[in-house]
Amino acid sequence: MSTNGYFRIRLTTLIANKPLPFNVYILLDQKVILYIKEGDTISKEKIQSLHLKDSGESFLLALADKEKYQHYIRDLMNSDLLPNSEKATLLKESSIALLEDLFDNPDVKKALDESRPIISNLIDFINSAPNEMQNLITLSGHDFYTYNHSFDVSIYSLGLGQAIGLGKTELEELGLSSLYHDLGKRLVPLEILCKKGALDDNEWVQMRMHPQFGLKILNEHGNISDAIKAACYEHHESWTGGGYPQGISKQEIHPFARIVALTDTYDAMTTQRSYNTPMKPADALNLMNGNLAQRYDPDMLKAMYSVLFKMKKNAA
Repeated sequence: MSTNGYFRIRLTTLIANKPLPFNVYILLDQKVILYIKEGDTISKEKIQSLHLKDSGESFLLALADKEKYQHYIRDLMNSDLLPNSEKATLLKESSIALLEDLFDNPDVKKALDESRPIISNLIDFINSAPNEMQNLITLSGHDFYTYNHSFDVSIYSLGLGQAIGLGKTELEELGLSSLYHDLGKRLVPLEILCKKGALDDNEWVQMRMHPQFGLKILNEHGNISDAIKAACYEHHESWTGGGYPQGISKQEIHPFARIVALTDTYDAMTTQRSYNTPMKPADALNLMNGNLAQRYDPDMLKAMYSVLFKMKKNAA
């Protein structure tokens, strides 16, 4: 997915009618062409029009400008000039661009390091604008399921972590745990990840390997805590046993993995994908609390209700 020497951005992360501190390029017929020159501006109408037509793969910045782009986003997030609703758009869309690297960049260590600020930025924003949590979930103009899913699972997980009383350091670890929970899908064939419809038995075996693949990737890189590794490796374990890859149960499962098991399932059930119709939030929760209840820590499932009720109330 990466274009050599460039990284993708969403046009909705650019502020209209303000000089840009970098060149913006467009991919046309597999050629990278300068679209907006550094110092030039783009109108709000143009951003919205192009964003609606963009598959998410058309607009790029030079890799040499990645740090400049990150400073640009950080300054906008700290600005008093933007309303929180626009900051929510900015935060999600810029984070999705970094998450593409997490799943596609051959330099995994660099991608892991550069993804860490996503969580600190997310925690800061949730604390300063709690009413925008629901907007962070629903914003996305593109069908980048893997990237959106990891980001959404992080938001739900942080909300659940706050509900059960985790402190700042634990929340940062939990956020990274949820961001990295599907990292092993880097090693699952793309035709399986993107298949429209049910997987056959052989494909399902390969898909079920992603926790082991994720653990292998994380073990190859320093500065990754055991808690983050456990969440990646254990998030498909079941509270009453019978999950995978180890078949462990209850307190044997790391608390972060128990959280991600819940938030991962809930987001998968309620998110539009190319091959399914999303469930309504209440229907998904009722199913999780009914036929699927044996899979989840009951205390955390109860706390999940409070998180979603709070999000719904804030969005009302």
